[in-house]
Amino acid sequence: MPHSRPASERSRLHPFVVSGGDASPRDQRDLMERPFFSLAKAKRTVPILYEAGDVRVEVLGMPEHGMATIWDADVLIWAASQIVEAENLGLTTSRFLRFTPYQLLSGIGRQTGARDYGLLKAALARLQSTVVATTIRNGQNWRRQQFSWITEWEICASQTGRAAGVEIVIPEWFYRGVIDRSLVLAIDPAYFRLTGGIERWLYRVARKHAGRQQAGWAFEIAHLHRKSGSLARVADFACDIRRIVARQSLPGYRLGIERESTRELLRILPADLSTDPVDSHVDGIGTSGVGTIGTSGVPLSGLQACKPQLSLWPETAIPVLNLTNLESNSYVDGTGRLADNGRDPSVSRRQGRGGGP
Repeated sequence: MPHSRPASERSRLHPFVVSGGDASPRDQRDLMERPFFSLAKAKRTVPILYEAGDVRVEVLGMPEHGMATIWDADVLIWAASQIVEAENLGLTTSRFLRFTPYQLLSGIGRQTGARDYGLLKAALARLQSTVVATTIRNGQNWRRQQFSWITEWEICASQTGRAAGVEIVIPEWFYRGVIDRSLVLAIDPAYFRLTGGIERWLYRVARKHAGRQQAGWAFEIAHLHRKSGSLARVADFACDIRRIVARQSLPGYRLGIERESTRELLRILPADLSTDPVDSHVDGIGTSGVGTIGTSGVPLSGLQACKPQLSLWPETAIPVLNLTNLESNSYVDGTGRLADNGRDPSVSRRQGRGGGP
């Protein structure tokens, strides 16, 4: 007998129709802290294997598409931003999102030409084909959970053949990490204008750990290299960091190099942040964990003014109140700081307020 095709998740989920697109950008803390994405411009198929304490992350990229990149992660950042915005308005959200390509591309600072739609399609393919296995947020027994960044996706065309709508299903692990306010941080919209993969990675690390602490946060560069999953040599990695320090290109932060004996440290200090805090403040952040490193990046283009495209769905908000709040999965110790079972003593932190949202 022929095998029956598995039922689509979209057939079992109520769609969350994105009605706008101008939500303030938010990022998910776990994605900012651990190595989940390739930062290289070239296709990466070498796995990422990261372990610290009870925390383990494995990322596999399929040969056909390669591993999802830090630029592909913009899709997840945009999706998280829309979900948080809708939840703040009391609307019901879902792992099944419907939106137009124009909403997404314009929301992350991309142009909306034919080439950009092609790049979006390639990004969705990488997000779906990348396999992630992790023990993060899986309860007291630290069960391993495996998923892809996008479970399903489809780009729908209008009668003229132009891309008019996108449907995606995000994994439960990511969705729960977004609707839990303590696991989300607002980020500077200027993030999308950063052109280098390592700059984008470093901004997310800075936002996650240094936050708004006056004393900032210090990282040993060799430690960052180990945590990054970078395929570059330590010396090349350090040179990339020094170039970014010389440019001072991270929005909202000032960078400096410090030396303690034989150790070289990166000091990150907050400047004038343009982001606003997310709803629930969380004090203090645990040890750092970062994404994979690449020495080259794909530049992001600016916005292109054009009329909204025809949508396959009415651009109306879902008029259903969301009265369900999940409890935070974060563990807060007696000092009010978030505990991190993967704490690494090689990270240097000074006294001051935690890097909360």
